[in-house]
Amino acid sequence: MKDLMLSEYQPISQCVTNETPIYKAKYKVIDIHQHLGKLVLGNDYKQTYNLSNYRKELESLNIHHVVNLDGVWGDEMIEMIQHTRCMDDILSLFVWIDVSRIDEEDFQTTIKTHLHDAYSKGARGIKMWKVISLNQKDQSGNYIRTDDPRLDVVYDTAAELNIPVLIHIADPVAFFLPIDQTNERFEELIENPDWAFGKEGQMTFNELMDMQDSMIEKHPQTKFIVAHFGSYAENLKHVSERLDRYPNMYIDIAARIAELGRVPYSSRAFFINYSNRILYGTDCTPLNLQLQKKYFRFLETWDEYFEYQEEGEQAGQGRWRIYGIGLPDEALKDIYYRNACQLLNLDIKQFEE
Repeated sequence: MKDLMLSEYQPISQCVTNETPIYKAKYKVIDIHQHLGKLVLGNDYKQTYNLSNYRKELESLNIHHVVNLDGVWGDEMIEMIQHTRCMDDILSLFVWIDVSRIDEEDFQTTIKTHLHDAYSKGARGIKMWKVISLNQKDQSGNYIRTDDPRLDVVYDTAAELNIPVLIHIADPVAFFLPIDQTNERFEELIENPDWAFGKEGQMTFNELMDMQDSMIEKHPQTKFIVAHFGSYAENLKHVSERLDRYPNMYIDIAARIAELGRVPYSSRAFFINYSNRILYGTDCTPLNLQLQKKYFRFLETWDEYFEYQEEGEQAGQGRWRIYGIGLPDEALKDIYYRNACQLLNLDIKQFEE
């Protein structure tokens, strides 16, 4: 056989490596990044899972608190609060903001009222998504920047309420590059062409990083959780420089163990050095919680060359495998629950029992 379609090439590794059985996390966990609503699961999300079963599965994995990032706003926020009422003791809700109204005269008042109302109803954070700067435009036809002065009210109100802003600024670097033979995410982007950026007027990856810096620097009293390893898991030096520069910046590891696990030496040193700034998060939904075991294996073991995706699935992010980084106990405790307790104002004693 001389020629073979790339989609048909499915090599089977002949490496014989150690596999540490991981059934649950070593310590109690707070997952700062889950989706229980329509963003990932669609408009019929309530029919896709059973909350009682979801809770039991969390407990079996040693996950004792979850942040649901799908709080939205208005009636949808109320609907989500009612939907998850039975989980109030182990769930924190983050709400969105409606930036489509950014040009309206009462935008500032509307946003502040929304956030205070959400807080009074139990919301404990704000979620801002990449569509703000990569898809949404104001009435002048300009993409809305997250460092736009009109959005200062969001960050100032978050600081006033002492709640964090979790923000997803950009996707992997490869999504901003040509989809050609040099792109390491080629197969993923061919299957999902809408994930690629580069439309006329859209910001480049570097411009998004500069915007992210500007936003954090302008609001030193606001606590920012920059999702997906600070937007740049491919460049640990870049992220470390920002953590050193901005004491109000935190990062989560959601959907980035594929990137981090292929550079285990650098990742381990980074995780130990910045353990007080890293949050455990996965991007999971109630439908794929078993993926949590991959995260535990990455963080807790020295296992080598294992698949980062769920068993039986083709590698979605790239044709590589990952390595565990065997973190020490104190770093694990920081990442699993200590840092999140601080940001969510949770009683740490319940996680140390």
